[in-house]
Order: sequence, then C-alpha cells, then structure tokens
Amino acid sequence: MKKVLIAVSVLFGLWSTSMADEGADLFKKCAVCHGVQGEKAALGKSKIIKDMSKEQITAALKGYKDGSYGAASKAVMKGQVASLNDAQITALAAHIGK
Repeated sequence: MKKVLIAVSVLFGLWSTSMADEGADLFKKCAVCHGVQGEKAALGKSKIIKDMSKEQITAALKGYKDGSYGAASKAVMKGQVASLNDAQITALAAHIGK
C-alpha cells in the first residue's frame, strides 16, 4: 500500500509540474498583449487578468471559445483560444489565476 501511495504521489507531482509548465508555455503567446505577469489591459480594453481567479479565467476562455463571452476583444480572443482544449485552458487558468 505504501508503494502505491508513493507512486501516486510521484505521478501527481509530475502531472502538476507538467501542467504548470504547459500553462507557462501557453501563456507566452498571451503575454504579448496581456503583459508578462498579466498586468496589462490588452489593447487598452481588456480586464487585468492577473487579478482574476482561476474560475473566472476558465469561464472567460471557454466563453471566448464558444462565443458567449467578451466585448470589444471578443473576435480577437476567439481566434486565440480556438485551438485550446479543456486541459490547456485549465493549465492556463492555473498559471494566471489566483
């Protein structure tokens, strides 16, 4: 039993690290408009994403993807998130959000 718990802990740790790395890699594209720390209002119009929770970021990205979220930058963001799957959205939200 102890070996199983250790194996699960190691695998979870690797998955968490991998997810964090993926979020950081994916965010490089976002940083161009949102800033390295998510501190900028993209195109002078968006919310400051560093202040958003993981849940808010997930909802926004999924909403941009399905067209149900956004205002002035809706069309721009729809194109940016179109190729993201749910795991990538989760990784991005974990990287950016509080």
